[in-house]
Amino acid sequence: MKRLIAAISCVFLFSCEKNIDFVPRDSEPKVVIDAFIENSRGPEVRLSRSLSYFTQLSPDLLASSFIHGAKVVMSNGTRTHTLKEYTRELAAGYKIFYYGIDSARLNNSFRGEFGKEYTLTVTIDGKEYTASTTIPLLKKRLDSLWWKPAPGDDPEKAVVMARLTDPPGYGNYIRYYVQVNNGPYYPPLASVFDDQIVDGKTYDVQLESGVNRANDIDLEEYGFFFRGETITVKFCNIDKSTFDFWRTMEYNYSSIGNPFSSPTKVLGNIKGGALGYFGGYAVQYSTIVIP
Repeated sequence: MKRLIAAISCVFLFSCEKNIDFVPRDSEPKVVIDAFIENSRGPEVRLSRSLSYFTQLSPDLLASSFIHGAKVVMSNGTRTHTLKEYTRELAAGYKIFYYGIDSARLNNSFRGEFGKEYTLTVTIDGKEYTASTTIPLLKKRLDSLWWKPAPGDDPEKAVVMARLTDPPGYGNYIRYYVQVNNGPYYPPLASVFDDQIVDGKTYDVQLESGVNRANDIDLEEYGFFFRGETITVKFCNIDKSTFDFWRTMEYNYSSIGNPFSSPTKVLGNIKGGALGYFGGYAVQYSTIVIP
């Protein structure tokens, strides 16, 4: 009887199989807005057009994806400033194009301040895109850093610990970046956190090393630091929309190539049909030397 039931189950399962053939279609490129402002720094906005998932990337193709000649206006509520386009040289001949403070019109320019709201308006080919963000007050703080030997037999490896204090009341969101020696600041694979579990507490947590997602990641070495390195942590308070963007973006990074993962929509805050986000960062820096 058990064999009969098993045989019937197999027939039923196989009869439910169906081959699905489809040809993926390229969608029209969309405007992508990557904009941010930090306390004590001017705003920076990068504009590009999205690329097909199946596109073979190259330096020339990436350079051609940037949008030039847009009208980019930002306001802090009392001053309104039209940003100017600039070029920044990167390693290996790469260039990025961005919009920043117009040095020829400093009379109405501004830098980021704690607790202020900012609005962004981008006009491209007659179409307008808008967004707003807030630089929060620096409520959640990084109190101290220290290091200790990493688990295992390698005496050169180390882990970096941090003590954080979360103020009472939910809604304190953070993102952090890590610089090793004089290198660039990179976020770790999971860089944003809320305070649903740690509300109102002082707690210790291990910090992971930052990664350049354009490179292959060695998971055997990921998260560790090494003796002789100088580690600087860029610790940021962010608002809810900035948290939601990076939380969903990082989930998508982690699910690429995983057939069992669920699709997740990246939650941007740009109105008008563009992809991307406009984020405000309240920044605190802290440095430790691993001897």
